[in-house]
Amino acid sequence: MLRNREIRLVFLVMCTISLVMLVVANLFSLAAVVLVLLTSLLLIGCCLLFTRLRYQEIEKLAGYVRRISGGDYTLDVRDNREGELSILKNTIYKVTVMLSEQSALLHKDKIHLTDAISDISHQLKAPLTSMMVMADLVDDTKLPEVKRREFTRNIRIQLERLDWLVSSLLKLSKIDADAVLFKKDQVMVATLVEKVLQPVLIPIDIKEQTVSITGEDSVSFQGDLSWTTEAIINIIKNAVEHTPAGGTIAISFSENPLFTELMITDNGKGISKEELPFIFKRFYKGKSAGEGSSGIGLSLAHSIITKQNGVIDVQSDVQKGTEFRIRFYKQVF
Repeated sequence: MLRNREIRLVFLVMCTISLVMLVVANLFSLAAVVLVLLTSLLLIGCCLLFTRLRYQEIEKLAGYVRRISGGDYTLDVRDNREGELSILKNTIYKVTVMLSEQSALLHKDKIHLTDAISDISHQLKAPLTSMMVMADLVDDTKLPEVKRREFTRNIRIQLERLDWLVSSLLKLSKIDADAVLFKKDQVMVATLVEKVLQPVLIPIDIKEQTVSITGEDSVSFQGDLSWTTEAIINIIKNAVEHTPAGGTIAISFSENPLFTELMITDNGKGISKEELPFIFKRFYKGKSAGEGSSGIGLSLAHSIITKQNGVIDVQSDVQKGTEFRIRFYKQVF
């Protein structure tokens, strides 16, 4: 305890005062000297005793902090009393709980990152392997010209798939990191639907599917037109892919004082109830997923919509069809 400078200083001051008082008492009588001496010893002793107890508590807290810094977050140092030491103990406990939560979050992020890297590697491996095989075949000088063109076209398709996959993953990572600043423009839903249908008109025409659009031109919501178009395109592509030739895709939108709603319904093969909770999960592929499916499109759509205070849910019946319901609320609730 005496290694602390302030304790040595207090002890020195008390001894000096006691010595002065003894000198003064000596001017009166021997009894006064004895009384001052006993009083001084008692005061100095009590002061050192209580200081010692206080420093023992501080030493315990220092030990707790060392254990916490070593990763032991199970300590509970609270004693629920009044006083500065109790306040310090409660503060240490709050910091311990915060560190414990951050440690759990970091561990969860580490697992998520490991899984994501594994999934991305798996997604990239298939097209890369396919391209390597086809590249070897194309290199064969005896390969017929028809086959050469076919393999070259397949390589181009795989490259386009890789480009889309990498682009989508970059967008997802930006959204996850809150690095995307979504605009809050007045988006006209009729304009949005028109932009969404442009990239899928050819596959719709090839499958001879029918698209019906229902909604007032005045329906709108506050959001980012470009990002919302990206989200809805992925949902429409999913509908086109899972709706048979000659099927129907219905797009309807409406608005009320609480929210703007956009519904996309198809009469395709539908999704089983067991799969519904997972369809927005990244890299999830349902049993009826196409060969080129990566499990990114619906996940990206979900992230974009929810980041704009929107809600997306889906209802589906096998062999009857699927309905995506998207709502953009007019205020945060």
